[in-house]
This record gives sequence, C-alpha cells and structure tokens, in this order.
Amino acid sequence: MASWGKRDDMITHTMEPYNAEPPPEALAGRTLTPVDTFFARGHGPIPRLDPDAWRLSVGGLVEHPMTLSLDDLRAWFPRRDVVATIQCAGNRRAGLLAVRPIPGKTPWRSGAISTARWTGVSLADVLARAVARPGAAHVEFTAPDVSPEARPRQPFGGSIPLAKATAGEVLLAWTMNGRPLPAVHGGPVRVVVPGYIGARSVKWVTGVTVRDRPSDNYFHAVAYRLLPQDAPLGPVAPGCDILAPGERAVLPAGPVMVHGYAFGDDDRGVDRVEVSSDGGLSWRPADLDPAYGCWAWRLWRAVVDLPAGEITIVARAWDIEGGCQPESAASVWNPGGYVNNAWPRVRVVVA
Repeated sequence: MASWGKRDDMITHTMEPYNAEPPPEALAGRTLTPVDTFFARGHGPIPRLDPDAWRLSVGGLVEHPMTLSLDDLRAWFPRRDVVATIQCAGNRRAGLLAVRPIPGKTPWRSGAISTARWTGVSLADVLARAVARPGAAHVEFTAPDVSPEARPRQPFGGSIPLAKATAGEVLLAWTMNGRPLPAVHGGPVRVVVPGYIGARSVKWVTGVTVRDRPSDNYFHAVAYRLLPQDAPLGPVAPGCDILAPGERAVLPAGPVMVHGYAFGDDDRGVDRVEVSSDGGLSWRPADLDPAYGCWAWRLWRAVVDLPAGEITIVARAWDIEGGCQPESAASVWNPGGYVNNAWPRVRVVVA
C-alpha cells in the first residue's frame, strides 16, 4: 500500500502536506469510493488525535456553550447516515492550467472528488441544544492542523451560513463507509458539508463557533476566493466529468464504453448527461444512474462508436432547470484555479 493506507497507483502531488488523487479510471462504476481510493487533501501535517481525549468546543453566539467528547456525541444525539460526495475546489485544475498558468497551485486532474457513506450526528441537533442567540448568522469550524500557507500562520478553518448548518444534512462524522474515520480523512471527527466545496468540510474539527459574520480564518477570508476577490466559495458548481477512457488511451476502432460522474448543487439536480465523440458537433444521451440520495454524484455511461484516428470525447451535463455547464475552460478560469466545471474533454487514439 502507498502512504496513509492508499492504493499504490495514487497520483501523489505532495507528501507533506499529503495531497493525492486516484487515477480517474479507479472511480468509474462505484457510487461509494473505497477509503484507499478516496482523494486526500491537506494544508499541513496530519494531526494524530486520540479519540478518547478529543473534545469539541461549541460556543460563540449561543445560550449554552458546551464541550463535548466523542462519547457525548454518541450518547446525546441521534445517529445519522449521509451519502455525500466531497470535491476539492481545485478538482480539474489541470484544465485551467492549460488555459493560463496558476503559480503555486496543486495541478489536480479529475480525481479530487470522491463519495462515501458518512455516519455521525447532525450539526443541527448539536446547535439546537446550544441554542443560537439573536444575531447568529454563520457557523465557523476550526481544527488543530497549522498550515504554512496561512498568513499569519494559523490553524485551518472556515464557515458556512447558519441556514446551511441547521438544514440537517451537515454532519459531525466519525465513520466513513462503516469504519472509524482514518486520520488522513479527518479522524476522529470531521465536519461533512454536503453540496459545498471540500474546504468547508473541515477535518479534525475541535471548534464550532456561532458568529454574526463569516469566518476571518485565512482559508475562508483570503484563500478559496473567486473573481472578484470578495466572492467566497461555498456551494459546488454543477457539472460532469469523464473518468474512462483516460487521456491519450489507445483504443480499437468500434464501440467503446465511456464512464463518468455528474453532480448538481444545493438547488439544481442533474437532469441528463450527453456525450459526443466528434468534439461536440453531435451528441447522444448517456445512461444516468438513479440518484443515490440528494448529495451524491450520479454515475453515467455511454457507448460511442469511434472511427480510427485521434478522437476527442466530450461530455456535458444539464440540470433540472435547463442549465448546461460551461463549454470552455477559458470562460471559468480564475487566479485560484477553482471550480472548473467546463465540459470535460478526453483525447484518445483509435487504431
């Protein structure tokens, strides 16, 4: 096995912080991503926290501040499972790098996205016990992992609107696909914020603070921003991607199965996916798996007939309101290289 219990063929971008993604083909055909295949994203050294000693501080604009142990969470609140996809905001950054350089950013391909069954308690239940005071509007999460990226140096953190935090699907999770949450994925306890960029699903969470404004943490107030610079990142951008065949794959002429995934956002689910084998001149519908809950990707597949030559396979997703993901990566380019949801394009060689 590779580092942190990951599969040997992980594409490792950096060892510390540990940033690695599976080859896209490894994600094809499985709604739930095995833990050894799930991408890893970090900003600093991975903390080693003792589950028995772990504590969560709940405070800020609340009537009843609390300090909770893992046993308290298990005993005081109903358990909840959520199948949710987590996607790094930089997933598919490689497509933006092809448009224009983005210095200092991890060149994520298509594998910085994965889906798991998360088990824990609803953050809404914890906040209901704490009782938010008047003026409460945001919930901030903090963790002990200190990143050298931050200016000044500080632990990782971020926030979400109180309305999202109390919607029910946001979890304080301690299991992943039925097993204790491993350290590389935030164990003993992490936040899972379905439908939002992965940076808001804070790992190794030790603090929950109810506030009247968004977090001032570097990774919320400075990093993870779009154009204009005061535009924060929250909900994911809907779209789809191609997982197989891979870039520059050599294939025989004739019918070829294309695999991928599609996802919506908080308000707009996926309606359909279309695939083209002539660079987008003509399209055919893909077979889309049934929705696996509200917060998981939907896998799709399509058979395309490929003639000999160099072929570009393209896909696009439509949401239930009739919107289609952007055609061009140039149209979504931004200095941080975030949320590339342009049409995916894979070049293959057909012999």
